Amino acid sequence: MALLDVRDLRLSLPSARGPVLALRGLNFTLQAGQTLGLIGESGCGKSLTALSLMGLLPEGAQLQGTVHFEGQALTQLPEPALCRLRGRRIAMVFQEPMTALNPLHTIGQQVAEPLRLHLGMTAGAARAQALRLLERVQLPQAAQRLDAYPHQLSGGQRQRVVIAIALACSPALLVADEPTTALDATLQREVLQLITQLVREDGMALLLISHDLGLMAEHVQQLAVMYAGRFVEQGATAQVLARPAHPYTQGLLAARPRLGQGRSRGRVQPLPTIPGRVPALPLLGQVPGGCAFAERCSLAAAPCTEAVPVWAQVAPGHAAACVRVPASQAVQA
Repeated sequence: MALLDVRDLRLSLPSARGPVLALRGLNFTLQAGQTLGLIGESGCGKSLTALSLMGLLPEGAQLQGTVHFEGQALTQLPEPALCRLRGRRIAMVFQEPMTALNPLHTIGQQVAEPLRLHLGMTAGAARAQALRLLERVQLPQAAQRLDAYPHQLSGGQRQRVVIAIALACSPALLVADEPTTALDATLQREVLQLITQLVREDGMALLLISHDLGLMAEHVQQLAVMYAGRFVEQGATAQVLARPAHPYTQGLLAARPRLGQGRSRGRVQPLPTIPGRVPALPLLGQVPGGCAFAERCSLAAAPCTEAVPVWAQVAPGHAAACVRVPASQAVQA
């Protein structure tokens, strides 16, 4: 049995123009110890996918489909039962550590809170374990930081605290939503290496959301490319990056900056870009039938706008939703 099994996940959000379908039939599984990356431009629905798993959706959101975690149907659990799971069996590293931490409580209090709430530790035992966790995530001068407040730490230090809180109760699944966005390049790699090391040591499953294809190549086994609330390509990370089949994936890879790229005969050349932009959330309801990427795709043809493309196999364990992949290889993703 898979640790996490998501089937036909659909999310409808209220808007001034009526309900908007923000997630459109997502399917994926995660085994214990497996790592999966979600990638795509801002607005594709990556963070909403993570929040749907955590049960942290905005008021008025309507979730359909099934999300089974350790055999439990998360979408059917009442809020008190979800609260017992969040932070205990499923934990999340949020995108911006300054807003994820409470400015009115010390670092030690915040790391100790899930230990006291979920594991029933005494205040003294929780504080001692909080120190061990801060040392494990390599926070400098951890003992002195216990009584510090979030504003007294740097961005990288705050992110390490958020990771310590997420790992406090040894969850089975860690969801990391853009955990390095606010950090410089050096700290990004340090934090991602730390997360993957801790995941490996504890045997956790990891769902990693990021814009950085390079980091994904290093840190996740499976990759799902997302566009306008749908997955458009899925497979082993190495296969997807080496042989991208969907034009959107190809565009993302082409837009990556590379050392030495961008100069021709001494002149600076712009990087390739994908024309247009992802449909904004209120406009998702106006996306025409067919492939949502068709309006931005230089390879689009009439069949692309007639129906949503079926999933087709590119290679074993690698599939894409594009009419350019032969229909004779159709698979269920």
